[in-house]
Amino acid sequence: MQIKNSLYKRTTPYIVVAFLIGLSACVGNQKSKNATETIPQRVDSGWVQLFDGKSLDGWQITNFGTQGTVQVIEGEIVLGMGDGCTGITWNGNFPKTDYEVKLEAKKITGNDFFCGMTFPVKDSFCTLIIGGWGGPVVGLSNIDGSDASDNESHTLKKFDHDTWYAIHLKVSSEKIEAWIDGEQVIDFSTSGKQLSVRSEVSLSKPFGICSWRTTSALRNIHLKE
Repeated sequence: MQIKNSLYKRTTPYIVVAFLIGLSACVGNQKSKNATETIPQRVDSGWVQLFDGKSLDGWQITNFGTQGTVQVIEGEIVLGMGDGCTGITWNGNFPKTDYEVKLEAKKITGNDFFCGMTFPVKDSFCTLIIGGWGGPVVGLSNIDGSDASDNESHTLKKFDHDTWYAIHLKVSSEKIEAWIDGEQVIDFSTSGKQLSVRSEVSLSKPFGICSWRTTSALRNIHLKE
């Protein structure tokens, strides 16, 4: 019995210390993960932050009539799945040309576009579709009356659920360009082309972001003129 008590006394402190170290590491990792997920990224020189990570200041929930719930949760704007479009529209002034937009978006549930960004192009408007028509379509809607699934801007890309994608849009007087995670997916000359938007997203003008029958999240929305 004395041998057992002696062994217990020698090993107990090490067990307690190991437990506390493991607990501390778990808590530290959780804090680190949460910090990464919820704190908006630093705004680079020349860029303006359009979403503060805390509220919808500067935005309004777009009254599509079929929308799901829109909430700000842990530094993200969550667009809930509706029976059509769910989105937000910018309330302030917005440039018509020579500007760039950066944001991050992810698809949570559903299998259609999780980022439909409607934007001005001079006196017209257009929509960048990310993940439309069942999930893989990237393109501009509309060009000469044809939507993103059926015009020359059309391309296909696989998008996973619960994965953040960095989206970068650039509009100049001559072209529309877009990148996803640094890969250029749109390089479109607007000369001689008629641009428009589908009726489903017309309420997103002049600048808005929406999803279609899909729950998605947005964060780190920045503008550069």
